[in-house]
Amino acid sequence: MSFSLRQLRYFIATAEAGQISQAAVELSISQSAVTTAIKELEAVVGAALFLRSPHGMELTGAGRQFLSHAYDILKKVDEAARMQVVSNDVEGTLAVAATYTVIGYFLPLHIERLRRLFPRLEIQLFELNRESIEEGLLGNRYDVSVLLTSNILNPSLTTEKVLSSIRRLWVPAQHHLLALDSVGLKEIAEEPYIMLTVDEAAHSSLKYWSHSGYQPRIILRTSSVEAVRSLVANGQGVAILSDMVHRPWSLEGRRIETINVRDSVPAMDVGLAWRKDVEFTPAMTAFRSYFRQAFNLPDLRG
Repeated sequence: MSFSLRQLRYFIATAEAGQISQAAVELSISQSAVTTAIKELEAVVGAALFLRSPHGMELTGAGRQFLSHAYDILKKVDEAARMQVVSNDVEGTLAVAATYTVIGYFLPLHIERLRRLFPRLEIQLFELNRESIEEGLLGNRYDVSVLLTSNILNPSLTTEKVLSSIRRLWVPAQHHLLALDSVGLKEIAEEPYIMLTVDEAAHSSLKYWSHSGYQPRIILRTSSVEAVRSLVANGQGVAILSDMVHRPWSLEGRRIETINVRDSVPAMDVGLAWRKDVEFTPAMTAFRSYFRQAFNLPDLRG
């Protein structure tokens, strides 16, 4: 007996929504269809994937483990359906610099795909802060970088955005702000706030806070996304972070909800950067073409 992609999608929607009713709304199907799919999936897996409670559906240990596999399966299916990249006979070495957030929450999947697509291309990864990446690109120590392009201001570099990740408010399950029709920086300013500092996150955050007339009530500054995740999930504060680093569950298995912010909060832009007017090697072209096709950007010309 096997499971279907439909069952995986229903399972993921339920895990992310935390409720069968909400998952059914997002999928535009009946609640009974979601319930049946989950029961069938549990029968195939041979383990309970959710704990049913009055507050919704909580993943079991087996459910959290299966969720990771489900994400991976659907990503690989999506890759197979969409990927028609340049010739895979590209060879050589490509030095790629990336910032902490990108290398931790965005790049690994794509590096794995690139290495399978281009087995004769050696990709050398370097984790650095933005300033060091800019210096390295200008000094020809790195061929290309993957980083938060919204932080790049150097006119000697060219950037190409591939993804805009929306920033939302993170709160623990059953937080009182979830009951409000609208939540803005005014309401958030009344809550204990956990400020992420890595990759200039604090600087980016304080820019939009300063334009609002309000200030966050910061109780902790930390460079660890996982620390923010755990503290929020355990009711110690709230945070505004991007969807790219959001996961619905903390390491302790506690749920983290997100709320759209009423006020203008800029998205976190992720993309490529290289030295302006650099002559692209076949390896650089393959790398850039992969990301343009993976994120449905217009075809390169010339």
